[in-house]
Amino acid sequence: MIGRLSGTLLEKNPPQVLVDCNGVGYEVQVSMSTFYNLPNLGEKVTLLTHFVVREDAQLLYGFGTAAEREGFRELIKISGVGPRTALAVLSGMSVAELAQAVSLQEGGRLVKVPGIGKKTAERLLLELKGKLGADIGAPHVQPGSDAQADILQALLALGYSDKEAALTLKTLPKDVGVSEGIKLALKALAK
Repeated sequence: MIGRLSGTLLEKNPPQVLVDCNGVGYEVQVSMSTFYNLPNLGEKVTLLTHFVVREDAQLLYGFGTAAEREGFRELIKISGVGPRTALAVLSGMSVAELAQAVSLQEGGRLVKVPGIGKKTAERLLLELKGKLGADIGAPHVQPGSDAQADILQALLALGYSDKEAALTLKTLPKDVGVSEGIKLALKALAK
């Protein structure tokens, strides 16, 4: 319903801000990463929003970037993860860091976020797999050469995960050719 707010920033009380839009003040819950990037009081601000209607409340959540709002929306789709937990996750790590943790299946990074236990972290890793990485566009592996990039693409095309391909790529000599590198990588993965 409300997709974006643009107005004057009146109050900043973490994690809530008050935005005046032509005389109407909207209370908006924001993640700490968005909070730290807000302008000074009295200045213009634009926030992308997500509107939640519950039986006992109508809540507005604000985000500085479209990627952060999309990450929030993916998080709240997960059973047992509400808007507060989703904001806590996005306050504890950026969306790119979350996407990387999911693609590398690093539950330990999620457990560091207040309110996220081991079981919730495992559920997040399972449910978000394949949903965030493509949206972010951040490469998870930085190939050192064109040959390594080709080897990585070949491994991904063969159905290996980002994590498996990245770990195997690190074990290969830096100056290896494409065909030899693929053979070595497949031998390493077969063990």
